[in-house]
Amino acid sequence: MKIISGLYKGRTIHGYNIEGTRPTQDRVKESLFGMIQSELRDRIVLDLFAGTGNLGLEALSNGSMACIFVDHNPKCTESIQKTVESFQIPNAEIYTMDYQKALEKFQKENRKFDLIFLDPPYRYQNMEDILKELVEKNLINMGGIVVCEYEEDKLQDEYPFLQRLKTRNYGSKNISIYQYRR
Repeated sequence: MKIISGLYKGRTIHGYNIEGTRPTQDRVKESLFGMIQSELRDRIVLDLFAGTGNLGLEALSNGSMACIFVDHNPKCTESIQKTVESFQIPNAEIYTMDYQKALEKFQKENRKFDLIFLDPPYRYQNMEDILKELVEKNLINMGGIVVCEYEEDKLQDEYPFLQRLKTRNYGSKNISIYQYRR
């Protein structure tokens, strides 16, 4: 698995074979980043359920200012750390913790994000709850983008303060992109 574009194009991402992860396939990632290309430069990114860090690393490669990676699996966060060190990325934070504890931490710190990747393990059937929690905890900057990658959830076109901009289907994988508006 490699970075597909930008500053780190062609560089290998560690951890593609960690049990329980399912990194976004290159063709899906390429399409996804084509849809959000204008939303990457100078953004603060949250890669929640980061796994290999594939999406956050691609965002950094394409001009995002910083990325916070969160995953509960220490093997995943160790792998992300290894990749960050090998790429010599100075603007990455990596947390090994449950996503709800991470969101509480960010709320207490009054942190907000411009771009959030949500790619929970498919056993989670609570994408809507996560979207609502991001809004309730005031974690999204005005105009910020939330990218949801999911299998079976049927997501709505709108949630309070979130409006779906785009949706795509790639076989069993779906991607919906929402924008935060008050």
